[in-house]
Amino acid sequence: MKTALMVLLAIASIVIIASVLLQSSNSSGLSGSIAGGAEQLFGKKKSRGYDALLEKITIVAAVLFMILSLVIVAFFNN
Repeated sequence: MKTALMVLLAIASIVIIASVLLQSSNSSGLSGSIAGGAEQLFGKKKSRGYDALLEKITIVAAVLFMILSLVIVAFFNN
């Protein structure tokens, strides 16, 4: 069981890395983060499309990663 959980944890981490790397950037460096911060915070978000799908995949994989990490530490701490 521990091996299966570790494999799932590795898969979740690979999915997180891939989905973050495939997402498009929202700003152009430091100047974009200062000038466009309010626009990103209060502006319209893309509700559909490739970026929205990658964002949802990232969130699900991150939650799965955290849960699996806690389960592995709690049950198999020797």
